[in-house]
Amino acid sequence: MCGISGFCNFYEDYNKNRDYYTDVLIKMRKSLAHRGSDTTGEFLDKHIGLSQTRLTIRDLKNGNQPIIHRKGDRTCVIVYNGEIYNADELKQDLISKGYAFETTTDTEVILYAYMEYGVPSVNLLNGIFAYAVWDSKEEALLLFRDRFGVKPLFYTVGEQGLIFGSEPKAVFEHPGITPEIDESSLREVLGIGPARTEGNGVFKNLKEVKYGSYVYFSKDCFKEVKYWDLTALPHKDTEAETIAKTRYLITDTVKRQLVSDVPVCSFLSGGIDSSIVTACAYSILKEKGVLLNTFSFDFTGNDMFFEANSFQPTRDKPYVDMVLKAYPSNHTCLECNEIDLADYLENAAEAKDLPGMADVDSSLLYFCSLVKKHNKVALTGECADEIFGGYPWFFRKELYGADTFPWSVNLHIRESLLREDVKKSLDLKGYVASKYEESLKKVPYLPSDNEETRLLRKINYLSIKHFMTTLLDRMDRMSMYSGLEARVPFADHRIVEYIYNVPWEIKAKNNTPKYLLRKAFEDILPSEIIWRRKSPYPKTYNPAYEALLNSRLKAVLANPSEPVHEIFDKKAVEAFIESPKDYGTPWFGQLMCGVQMTAYILQINYWLKKYL
Repeated sequence: MCGISGFCNFYEDYNKNRDYYTDVLIKMRKSLAHRGSDTTGEFLDKHIGLSQTRLTIRDLKNGNQPIIHRKGDRTCVIVYNGEIYNADELKQDLISKGYAFETTTDTEVILYAYMEYGVPSVNLLNGIFAYAVWDSKEEALLLFRDRFGVKPLFYTVGEQGLIFGSEPKAVFEHPGITPEIDESSLREVLGIGPARTEGNGVFKNLKEVKYGSYVYFSKDCFKEVKYWDLTALPHKDTEAETIAKTRYLITDTVKRQLVSDVPVCSFLSGGIDSSIVTACAYSILKEKGVLLNTFSFDFTGNDMFFEANSFQPTRDKPYVDMVLKAYPSNHTCLECNEIDLADYLENAAEAKDLPGMADVDSSLLYFCSLVKKHNKVALTGECADEIFGGYPWFFRKELYGADTFPWSVNLHIRESLLREDVKKSLDLKGYVASKYEESLKKVPYLPSDNEETRLLRKINYLSIKHFMTTLLDRMDRMSMYSGLEARVPFADHRIVEYIYNVPWEIKAKNNTPKYLLRKAFEDILPSEIIWRRKSPYPKTYNPAYEALLNSRLKAVLANPSEPVHEIFDKKAVEAFIESPKDYGTPWFGQLMCGVQMTAYILQINYWLKKYL
């Protein structure tokens, strides 16, 4: 994994001031050093500058970037962030075409595939990626992003040309760019947040390459082109065939994602998703004589303070122990206390360049910093709920039939805390409604779909293209802030494409959440885990955490110079602080309840102080 950045301007000759622009490239990639700084590199020519900072996972000695290849009068250069899991197959094809490889990296495979097949080569890739290619023959810069946006890639286009980076902070290191927050920024943060509208960089004039798309930039052309999207197709397999194919796809994906020149670990919560990934990884590595490292997460005091509710019915530890009995890995249980959890809220906003999922982010950031002390690469169980139907909104018609995003059905809590003039100016309801309508136009259906099938296909598509991508963004930014590469087997596009078209009566037979996934692996895990009711990512129930947040927000409110006053109504927020918090009524997803709103306001205040 890596951080990439650069710039391109056809009305500027960078060679005339090489030292200056080389320093700019260095500043940009230094801002991304947390993503990995084992090696670094820059490339500068007349109209193009590229830089990269690298976390060494494949070909530790020879995989430095940028990689440059010359063929006749054509020179192509690449900087790349990600992992390609079918690189070996692609490499054999390219060798047969006459390409000679100097490294064992997947970076070189991507570059040669581009030179051989052009833009369509991106469709050959199985993996998570964001990469930039400079093509001297085309005199063009191309930016590619993977199908679900696992790897981030931001850019801006203007008088300075095109400037890009893995994270906004890299773009802001360019001397021609100043970060700006405007009303559109606030609509995203307060209306859509902690999610983001696809392609929206939140800051004024900042964009993100859309999922499954590429950007083409030349002297005479700028365009963003979608190369992949979900498609509605008839499902012809029987239930038994569907179960067998699901098992094959997931097992094959885990096997592919274990490829690395450094040891790979897994996150283990005791839920069905991470338990399946762990069981598969354990068995594959055991055949090679390698013992898998596993990590579980909890919070100090949860054994005393945990409160079962409809969204989080059970604690994880007993189920983790069941998995470990069946698959005795080298296991470590990590804990976070309320002070670290609160302190890391600002770190999480710094990692994301935005307010995010509050302590759902800060806890993951903290845990990843501890995992990094043991491993550089981790497998996770992320994305199974969105793909296989694991959330309440797949089963409650008032949610999947709602005329808005079902994970955020009520904007009342947010709006009730805003100043009246801000509320009127932003019109959050109108903004969210417009983004929802835009999303609905993209949902693929079959002509044979009846009304109920269309509703379920709609909610499946929205969950994958909006909620899942929010969690993927969270996973990348929180893990890579510590230089930990988090892989997401369930987000393999082959799995998502296949499962999207499986009929609901197989996917969730008898209205059983994730029935298909459970059946596919019911013989490898204890039945208590296979049929365990969903319990989301853990969070603290320690009242000391809520008290700490309340104290910190009160201190912010007491200071009239804090920027939060420009947006929020002081009296309304003070009343909210004093009100009892309901752990079982989320305002976003399943995890963000009253306490997380307090934390979110603190993150917003930090973000505004940094960028206003």
